[in-house]
Amino acid sequence: MTSGMNFWDVPVWSFVVTMTILFAAMMIANTLRNLIKPLRKLMIPSAVLGGFIVLLADFFWKKLTGSSMFASSTLETLTYHGLGLGFVAMSLRSVEKTRENHLRRSAFDSGVLVVATYLLQGILGLVITVALYYLLDSFFASGLLLPMGFGQGPGQAYNWGRTYENMFGFVNGTSFGLTVAAMGFVSASVGGVVYLNVLRRRGQFTGETGNIVTDEDLTAHTITGKGEIPLTEAMDKFTIQLALVFIAYILAFLFMKGMNVIINTGAFGDFGFNTVQPLIWGFNFLFGTIFALLLKAVLQALKKKGVIKREYMNNFLQNRISGFMFDMMVVASIAAIDLSAFQYRKFIIPLVVLCVVGAAVTYWYLGIVCKRVYPGYRHQAFLMMYGMLTGTASTGIILLREMDPQFQTPAAADLVNLQPWAIVFGFPMLLMLSYAPQSVGKSLITAVVMIVLFVIMNLIALRRDIFKKKKKT
Repeated sequence: MTSGMNFWDVPVWSFVVTMTILFAAMMIANTLRNLIKPLRKLMIPSAVLGGFIVLLADFFWKKLTGSSMFASSTLETLTYHGLGLGFVAMSLRSVEKTRENHLRRSAFDSGVLVVATYLLQGILGLVITVALYYLLDSFFASGLLLPMGFGQGPGQAYNWGRTYENMFGFVNGTSFGLTVAAMGFVSASVGGVVYLNVLRRRGQFTGETGNIVTDEDLTAHTITGKGEIPLTEAMDKFTIQLALVFIAYILAFLFMKGMNVIINTGAFGDFGFNTVQPLIWGFNFLFGTIFALLLKAVLQALKKKGVIKREYMNNFLQNRISGFMFDMMVVASIAAIDLSAFQYRKFIIPLVVLCVVGAAVTYWYLGIVCKRVYPGYRHQAFLMMYGMLTGTASTGIILLREMDPQFQTPAAADLVNLQPWAIVFGFPMLLMLSYAPQSVGKSLITAVVMIVLFVIMNLIALRRDIFKKKKKT
């Protein structure tokens, strides 16, 4: 007899079965959105709705059979890597350079505003969960999962929920983070619909929410650029795009693995194990972005020197790859929520308070600052920012399209160009994510530091408005 895996063994098919269930759920969700007008008007993305469909289906499946339809580790792996691979694909796109000062300034202001909102969500979260720690003995630092779930999305909510669960003893931390992210999508949809209806009553919005896209203006120029490699030759063009994404991502992995080797030597002491290590692996998407940019720079340099003759990067296909990765990340992250965690008071009360207060304050804050930071397109900017800072960038685009379907305002460009500034200004906050959960005292210190940073970010974002008032006086 020969030993080994048979084609009919469960492990051979389990991953394919899981992917099929997730794909089918998204297809069903998309069909329901197209058929049911009230559901379409809520503007909930198909991946989000599909995730809830899988979550409920798996709940009833467990009741009937006693086991899940799939391994939770598979869903969590898809969530983790979907975030990193999606960001790599986005970073490999070639971006047209603009010399218009107002667009560069707007991207800077948008990056600062995004970080200010992260900080506000983090401050709120810590104040709420530290208070509930004394009232209910809840995990005191779980409030930091609010900016991760709302501001950063399911990938980061999973990363840090898992880190808090494994390293700092936050029971059900993974499900807590993923649930915050799921409620963020609901908040984005509800808040966006409310805002558009307020504008409609004022006569500033006359469109219909959730319209079905019937046609797209696709030309050869939008699909392939000048001097690019052909769609099919010895190696398919889409295969090359995927290869570049995975090469950049594995380079990021090797770098993180190298850092991990250094940390494991004890060179950084407890700071390395408690702070640096979870920070590195929790921000796989950031290192993926860095190595994607480096890979792109190398290819551009080789082309300038004549080593390679054609353009290998294709924006249209990279957009499709990133869209696929983010859709898969979202549906898998919601499906991975453990509903059994909702029977614990220490879980459900902080979760409800965080999500309700977080959504309301984010809506209120952005309504105030967008009026001052974006005087020419405040409503479009609000929809983009609110959608992104409670859901993901794609949610922001969905809301923005309702009022600016042709992207005539700079709001869409701001969303793309703000990322480098958000990383630069947001880095100090990232360092505190592994510091706060070490003790209640450190959580309070983190809250104080965040308040100081929040004030600084607002002074920077509102500098022109402040100077105008000083000149008038």
